[in-house]
Amino acid sequence: MAIGPRLDLRQSQSLVMTPQLQQAIKLLALSNLEIETFIGDALDANPLLELGDGVPVEAAVVDETEPRRTTLESSPVDQLIGEGKAEDDRPLDVDRSALDLDRDTGDGEWGAELRFASGGEDGPGIDERAASAATLAEHLHMQIGAATRDPRMAFIARHLADQLDEAGYLPVPLREVAAELGVDVDEAEQALALVQTLDPTGVGARSLGECLALQAKEADRYDPCMARLLDNLELLGKGELPRLKRMCGVDDEDFADMLSELRGYDPKPGLRFASGGGEPVTPDILITARSDGGWDVSLNQATLPRLIVNRSYYVEMKGSLDDKEARGWLSDKLADANWLIKALDQRARTILKVASEIVKQQDQFFRHGVSQLRPMTLRAVAEAIEMHESTVSRVTSNKYLACERGTFELKYFFTSGVGAVDGEGGASASAVKAAIKALIDAEDPKAILSDDTLVDLLKEKGFDLARRTVAKYREAIGLGSSVQRRRQKAIAGAR
Repeated sequence: MAIGPRLDLRQSQSLVMTPQLQQAIKLLALSNLEIETFIGDALDANPLLELGDGVPVEAAVVDETEPRRTTLESSPVDQLIGEGKAEDDRPLDVDRSALDLDRDTGDGEWGAELRFASGGEDGPGIDERAASAATLAEHLHMQIGAATRDPRMAFIARHLADQLDEAGYLPVPLREVAAELGVDVDEAEQALALVQTLDPTGVGARSLGECLALQAKEADRYDPCMARLLDNLELLGKGELPRLKRMCGVDDEDFADMLSELRGYDPKPGLRFASGGGEPVTPDILITARSDGGWDVSLNQATLPRLIVNRSYYVEMKGSLDDKEARGWLSDKLADANWLIKALDQRARTILKVASEIVKQQDQFFRHGVSQLRPMTLRAVAEAIEMHESTVSRVTSNKYLACERGTFELKYFFTSGVGAVDGEGGASASAVKAAIKALIDAEDPKAILSDDTLVDLLKEKGFDLARRTVAKYREAIGLGSSVQRRRQKAIAGAR
């Protein structure tokens, strides 16, 4: 065999990610309102496009008796969207790699969950929230009158409450507040200490460390080791965990437990309250019940304009153009218009396919409420409809679903699970939170339930959770500790 340079001809096939294909995939992550803006820009840039009535995408029918259709069309767009191909295949979710998963629940979120719900047992309506939700300052003012009988101290405390920012922190030095009111700094300190005893725990803090320390004290977890951890949060932010562990003087297990406890605290407790007129959420997907017990899943056509190509204008322009370059530009605009219409149509069908599978897997939620919400992952939906996990992630980003129970973000239906007492299956974290809320709402003001008691009551309902997990979920839904609730209900009873 001769060794030397030579030329070989080889033929191969490859699918190239053109700008149009990338655009079609990125459209999946946009909400209907963002699509409106995108379409407006496209109308300005392409003279062949115009708005038309068009025929809306047919609603998907979710019926357990109907065989599941998962066959994708064979066009390059459909294949790429189904496979999740884009610049990369990573889901567009928040990067959770920086958060260690909780050992009991697999949930690594900090603080309260942001959920949009309306109506029924699942929460107040969106219109009610905008109209009646109290601001942080109003919430604190309602507590100050019952917390002290000293009118001077109450006056200073109310002034401090008005100075807090949206997150619940005091952004101005206490000396400035004292000078402004003409009181001693000691009096201002006492008033601030009063504010820091109010609900939610952590308000009135002057730093993140102080905010978390207040919550640790409330949870009876503020020991010297936790104090050193909170005094050196900058090391935690830099990732210098070995150094921080040595400073705290604890072993690996205790240090992991401290970090897990810390993640259960709310670094911005004031954000639970309204900061002004909230914008109502416009749903992208509509769910309606059918008479035969199934569900109709459709896109909200009121927020989804339809595009058409003005063929007559194209013919008129083509006949009047003699320049080769101008005719080429017109042909490009026609191709762009046809491509965009097809991409928008494919986006609509993909959203309907994903939403239909979500409704199918969470059927009991739509029938019975949040107590029947089951654990579900992006992967489970992706495998059921034979699409890539990153495609499902894009579809569920910035999208809202409206049903008889209210309006929910699609991400709401993807929840971690907790273990069941009998060892079979599991329950959604949201269902556990609903059970905790129901128990606390029904508790006797004279017999406030501790977290340990909640653990036992939840075990009777089939949920196997640790005490600190119950405390974490309780705080996530904005409910105080047993000490806080006893104080609040005593105040309410006195009125």
